[in-house]
Amino acid sequence: MDQLKQIEAFVNSATRGSLSAAARVEGVTPAVIGRRLDALEARLGVKLLLRTTRRLSLTFEGQSFLEECQRILTDLVNAETAVSLGGLRVSGHLKISAPAGFGRKHVVPLVESYMHEHPELRITLDLSDRLVDLLNEGVDCAVRIGEMLDSSLVSSKLGEMRRAVVASPAYIDRNGAPATPADLHLHNCLSLGQQRGWLLRDALDGEVVSIKVSGNFECNDGAVLHEWALAGKGLAWRSMWEVGTDLASGRLVSVLDEYTAPPMGIFAIFPQRKHLPLRVRLFVDHLKKAFGDSVCWSAA
Repeated sequence: MDQLKQIEAFVNSATRGSLSAAARVEGVTPAVIGRRLDALEARLGVKLLLRTTRRLSLTFEGQSFLEECQRILTDLVNAETAVSLGGLRVSGHLKISAPAGFGRKHVVPLVESYMHEHPELRITLDLSDRLVDLLNEGVDCAVRIGEMLDSSLVSSKLGEMRRAVVASPAYIDRNGAPATPADLHLHNCLSLGQQRGWLLRDALDGEVVSIKVSGNFECNDGAVLHEWALAGKGLAWRSMWEVGTDLASGRLVSVLDEYTAPPMGIFAIFPQRKHLPLRVRLFVDHLKKAFGDSVCWSAA
């Protein structure tokens, strides 16, 4: 409690320019404010304020400390508000980026429910499979799947997602099911392109390898491959977030389950860690709750 009062005395004095002004805000005497400042500087071992009879000025250390103290006090107010009076309603503008297919199916509904909780918020949602430049494009939060390659960005894990080799029951009835990844060359594989292989565990050593597949259908749109698999045209290597409900209903079946590669992470990405706006932090919590509980991308 004493430490918090010292911080409040420092912030009020620094922002209002005098001990008297700070004292009026806190309902105490200037002498009390002075003692709190002395105790704070003694505890930290640095001079924060240069005090004369006419004015106050911040030292270099004081300026840096002031920014952190203001953030702490703001976070404290937000935390108290968030757990009282039915929760906090945020406002402002939030720009979000997400992969096109995953975003349409799983991010859009969460954006809609988040906006319903915070109607004063304005959101821009960019659904694109390109690698968005968060800093230059002013993106507050991006949802990405897979390994994080840019070490300058900050990430928060939302959940995990697997891929599975799937086909319709009709296709399996006609052609049988592959027993090992090596059998894929005997099947019609629906792929995004010859240059992109399917990641599966090797049958001998268990290492994850990229297996080149072939077939009479190729398309650069995963949603089309999904539809073709449902139509019985071949095997497809699809994400569980896309085909999980089809597997649960029996419209698709999975094969080569014992060779499935390890799950990939689903992440929220930010351009910086410090001073993350409350509207972004609450949105990430909203995503974590949904994605952490979801079974749509569990193992097949």
